[in-house]
Amino acid sequence: MRRFHGIYWRQFGLTAGMVLLTLLMLGTSFFTLTYTYMMTEKKEELVEKAALMAELDTTYNTDYDAIFGSQTLGMQIVARAAASLSDIDFLIWNSRTNTLLTTEASLEGQSITLPQKISERIMSGEVYSGITDLGIYEKDKYVAGVPVYAEGAAGERQIRGMVLAITETQTLTEMWRAFLGIFGMTSITVILIAFVASSVTAMQQTKPIKEMAAAARRFAEGNFDARVQSTGRDDEVEELAEAFNAMADSLQQTERQRREFIANISHELKTPMTTITGYAEGILDGTIPREKEEQYLRIISDESRRLSRLVRRMLEVSRLQSLDALRNKSSFDICESMRRVLISMEKKITDRQLDVEADIPEEPVLVLGDNDLITQVIYNLLENAAKFARTGTALVLRLDVGAEKAVVTVQNQGNTIDPEEIPRLFERFHKADKSRSQDKDGVGLGLYIVKTILDQHREHIQVTSENGVTSFRFTMTLAAGDKNQH
Repeated sequence: MRRFHGIYWRQFGLTAGMVLLTLLMLGTSFFTLTYTYMMTEKKEELVEKAALMAELDTTYNTDYDAIFGSQTLGMQIVARAAASLSDIDFLIWNSRTNTLLTTEASLEGQSITLPQKISERIMSGEVYSGITDLGIYEKDKYVAGVPVYAEGAAGERQIRGMVLAITETQTLTEMWRAFLGIFGMTSITVILIAFVASSVTAMQQTKPIKEMAAAARRFAEGNFDARVQSTGRDDEVEELAEAFNAMADSLQQTERQRREFIANISHELKTPMTTITGYAEGILDGTIPREKEEQYLRIISDESRRLSRLVRRMLEVSRLQSLDALRNKSSFDICESMRRVLISMEKKITDRQLDVEADIPEEPVLVLGDNDLITQVIYNLLENAAKFARTGTALVLRLDVGAEKAVVTVQNQGNTIDPEEIPRLFERFHKADKSRSQDKDGVGLGLYIVKTILDQHREHIQVTSENGVTSFRFTMTLAAGDKNQH
C-alpha cells in the first residue's frame, strides 16, 4: 500500500480531483443555465402560442361564423392545424357556451375538470405556466394558460374562457440525457489526458529523486562516485540535482582528504615511533654500546617531544575546526600583535642570523577578529618564513592600511616555490620544500592552521614566490572607527 502514497499517486490524485471538481462545477453551471434557458424559452413559446390561439378564438366568436357555419367547428379546425405544425396540443374552454375544444383525439368526448387553482388563476386574468398532469394525463406535461377576452355589451373587455397550450417534457429530458452523456465522455477523456500528463510529469520529477535515493544508499556503502543525471530542465528538480551532485563532490573531496589525512598522520607518527622503538630496543638488548647510550637517549627524547608536538598540533587543528571565531570577534590593535610576535621570535631569528625589516605603523590600527587566533596566524607565518630563509637575509613584516582592509605581509628570501606547489601549501602535512622532511620541528600543520583561522574570519591569504622571494599576505577587516580615520 505504500506505493499508493508516493509523489506520483499524490500528484495524480490532486490532478484528478481538480479536474473532476472543475468539470463538476462547469457541468452544474451549464446544466443550470441550459435548464433555465430552455424552461424560459419553452414558457415563452407556449404562452405565445396560447395567446395567439386565444386571439383567434376571440376572432372566430365575432366575425367568422359565416365561413365555417359554426364557431366551434372553425376554431377546432384552426387549433388542430396549429397543433400539427408545432407539436403543441391545445385545450380551449368557452365559459359562455361552456364548451371545451381539444386537439387530442384521446380526450374527445370525455368529461374534463381542470385543477381549480389553475383555472381560477387564469380566469382572474393571470398567465399560468408550469409542469403538471392537469389531473387528466398519466405523466406531467409542460402547460401554459392564458385567458380569452371578449367585448361586453358596454364595450368593456371580459374574460369568457381560457386557452391551454400543452407539450411533452420529453424534449427537455432527452436533451439533459444527451448532455449527461457528453459530460461523461468529456470527463473520461479529460481524466485520461490528465492521467497521461501527470504520469509523464511525475516520472520526470521522481526519476532524479529516485536516483538521489539510490546514490545516497551507495554513499552509505562507501561509494562516493555516484552522481545524479542532469534533467536538462531549468526548474527546482534540476536545481536539486545540481545541489545533490555538489554535495556528492564535497563528500568525495572530504573522503579523499580523510584518507590522505590518515595516510599522512600514519606516516608522521610512524617515523618518530620507529626511531624511539628501535633505539630503545638497541639500548635494552646491548646492541648500542654503553658509551653511546646517552647520545641515543637524547635522540629518543627529541623524537618524543616531536611526537608530543605533533599530537598537540593535531588537537589544536581539531579545536580550531569546531571553533566559531566570529563569536569572539572584537576590535584589537593588530600593530601590537605584530610587535608581540616579533619579540617572542627574537631568539629563533637571532639563531638563524636573520635581520628583520619591520614596517609597522606607530599609531594603533584596529581590526575585527579574535586577537589570540590572529596572533597565532602571524606567529606561524613568521616562524615558517624564518625556517626557510637563507642565512644572513632579511625577514619582512609589514602592515598596509586601505579603505576597508588592513594587509599583513610576511616575506623571506630563500628557495623559490614551484607555482604548482603554491595551491597545496595550506594542505595538512604538505611539505613543498622536500628538505623540510629533515626538519625535526616541522609537522606540516602550521600553514593549514593559518588557512583554517583566516577562513573562519572570512579573510583571504595570498602567496607569491619569485626569484627566491616568497611573500604571504592576508587581509583583516578594519574596525568602524579605524575606517573613518583612513
